[in-house]
Amino acid sequence: MAGLVVTGTPRADLAVADALSACGVATVHEAQGRTGLLGSHLGPVWPGARTAGTAVTVTVAPGDNTTIAVAMEQCRPGDVLVVVPTAPCDMGYFGDLLATSAMARGVRGLVIEAGVRDVADLRELGFPVWSKAVSAEGTVKGTLGDVNVPIAIAGQIVEPGDVIVADDDGVVRVGRLKAAEVLAASKAREQKEAGSRARYAAGEIALDVNDMRPLLRKAGIRYVDHATYLKEQQR
Repeated sequence: MAGLVVTGTPRADLAVADALSACGVATVHEAQGRTGLLGSHLGPVWPGARTAGTAVTVTVAPGDNTTIAVAMEQCRPGDVLVVVPTAPCDMGYFGDLLATSAMARGVRGLVIEAGVRDVADLRELGFPVWSKAVSAEGTVKGTLGDVNVPIAIAGQIVEPGDVIVADDDGVVRVGRLKAAEVLAASKAREQKEAGSRARYAAGEIALDVNDMRPLLRKAGIRYVDHATYLKEQQR
């Protein structure tokens, strides 16, 4: 039965979330073994949006945003609302009024597998949102979902208190208990990429920077000069 609100849920360290944000979604996703990336159908509603924080998870009834209001009471500074309908719905669950309320409580952003509205106002407010759709069609109130329970959203399971990192590349989830470990791996990847970038800038190509030639030989690559190729085609 819906209507469950779990209070006092533990959160990941916000300093770790901030550091993961600086690394970016693509690096974090790669650093944690290419896991945790939410589906690409969730995109920023305005370009240049970027955030990271701790998840407050919300399920909502189709076409009803009551539980977002319920969840707002549970939000702390540094949280990110992560919202999924209990059945597919593209209606505009969230607009500038709820964004104003969220910002006043220190909420850093919204990830929602549904629609939002008032995009120009959201951008003017500087409130970052990643959604499946934009729709002027508003919702009603009266049917409950749940707050701060594990949810399935865009192909991932998000637990309350997990780290959510989001930017122009998408949204990635980092488990609360693994956040520090993933941060260390992300920083190591950044250092490795800095070395690779210097080699690319010096004129090297990916085959050598990434040591791909043994892989190509194993796969059976064959080089022939143009004249030999023409003769082979005439056989």
